[in-house]
Amino acid sequence: MKGIVFTEFLELVEEKFGLEMVDDIITASELESGGAYTAVGTYKFSEMVQLLTHLSERTQLSVDDLLYTYALHFFKVIQRSYPGLLNTYSDPIELIASIENHIHVEVRKIYPDAQLPIFKIVKRSENTLILDYLSSRAMYSFGLGLMHESFNYFNKNFKIDFEKIKEDGTYVRFFIVNTDENSESGSI
Repeated sequence: MKGIVFTEFLELVEEKFGLEMVDDIITASELESGGAYTAVGTYKFSEMVQLLTHLSERTQLSVDDLLYTYALHFFKVIQRSYPGLLNTYSDPIELIASIENHIHVEVRKIYPDAQLPIFKIVKRSENTLILDYLSSRAMYSFGLGLMHESFNYFNKNFKIDFEKIKEDGTYVRFFIVNTDENSESGSI
């Protein structure tokens, strides 16, 4: 897992819960890296799992809720670091539908060894999208938060539901509708 995911996560933890919490979750974890991350480094996913688990235990927030909150933060990082990427798109459905064939292609140019989830378009229309998420890391809540922020970025109203195809969250189907008053009614 790329280091930027760790550095931004710890920045969020410090911002929301304080520096002492960052120290607590690093100390409680058995991290091969010792908790010293660089944005360009690569680290084991198991380290993120430990950090999330210890943060969840200390805050009484679920790992899914923490991942969702982290995604809201991370979208702002994308906005700040890669504004040209977001400006390529004219609406959130277009942006979300392009994850696999454009955004992940660009991510791999920057981070060739990145292990990214797979997003498969099941059905798409102008204002609706059914999208499958597949990843052994089961970070679908992170994806959900990024999707929500995509709609907020374009100032569009939306509804996103999901169904766990596999209960462990490694295969999730998202049902996404642009409910903006000016958009054509979208049914999935």
